[in-house]
Amino acid sequence: MEKAIRRYLPIFVVPTFAAFVIGFIVPFAMGIWLSLCNFTTVTDATFTGLENYALALQDTIFQHAFWFTALFTVVSLVVINLIAFALALGLTKRLRGTNVFRTIFFMPNLIGGIVLGYIWQLIFNGILAGYSQALALNQWYGFVGLVILVSWQQIGYMMIIYIAGLQAIPTDVMEAAQVDGASSWRRLRGVIIPMMMPAITICTFLSVTNGFKLFDQNLSLTAGAPAKLSEMLALNIYNTFYGRTGWEGVGQAKAVIFFILVVAIGLIQLRATRSKEVQQ
Repeated sequence: MEKAIRRYLPIFVVPTFAAFVIGFIVPFAMGIWLSLCNFTTVTDATFTGLENYALALQDTIFQHAFWFTALFTVVSLVVINLIAFALALGLTKRLRGTNVFRTIFFMPNLIGGIVLGYIWQLIFNGILAGYSQALALNQWYGFVGLVILVSWQQIGYMMIIYIAGLQAIPTDVMEAAQVDGASSWRRLRGVIIPMMMPAITICTFLSVTNGFKLFDQNLSLTAGAPAKLSEMLALNIYNTFYGRTGWEGVGQAKAVIFFILVVAIGLIQLRATRSKEVQQ
C-alpha cells in the first residue's frame, strides 16, 4: 500500500502544487513587483523603487483607516467571542431544543456580507431616521453598525467551534471538580477555560484576521461615509487602486503593507494564545 502511494503520489501532488503556484505564488510575486512600479496595466510598469511605499505611509486617510480597523477588530473580537462562548456554554446543557437554537444562531453566517450590509443599512437608517440621523452622517454610527453586523454574522460560527471544544473536555475531569465542591465559576476558570485554549486560539485568530480583512460589509453598510472616516483598510486599498487615477502603484504598496500587518498580528496572537496551551 505504501509503495503504491509513493508511486502515484506525484499524480495527486503535482496538479495541486501547480494550481498553488499559478493561483498564489505568481500573483503574489507580481504584486510585490508592481508595488515598486508606476503602472496602469501590468504591461507598462516602470520601476520607481520605494516611492509608492512612502506615499502610502504618508497618506493620512490610510493611517486613519488603520486605527479605525484596529479599534473595530479589538471591539468585535471581544463582543463576538464573549457572546459565542456564553451561547456555547448554554447550548451544551441538557436542554430541549438546543440543536434548533444552534442552527438558528449559525444561519446568519450563511448570508453573504454584501447582502447583510444592505439589509442592516436599511434597519439602522430606519431607526436613526426617528432621531433625524443617518449612518452616513457620523463615523461612530458606522462603527457601531459594523460591530453589530459582523457580530450578528460571526457569533454562530464561533459558537460551533466553542461547542466542539466544550464537548472534547473529558467528563471525568468535570465530575472530579464537582465532587471536590468547586463552584461553577471556579470550574469555568480552573477547568473549562484552560482546556478550551485550542478552541480559543482558533476563534481569536479568525476574529482578528476577519476584522482586519473586512471589506464587503464595510462597502455595503457605509462605503466609508462620512468623508471616508468609516473606511477600513481593505476598502481604502480598493478605493486607492480603482478610485484614484495614477495611484495604482500606491494601492498595490498599501496591499503589501496590509499583508505584512495581518501576518505579523496573526503570528503574535497565535504565539500569545498557544503559549497558554503549553502551560496547561
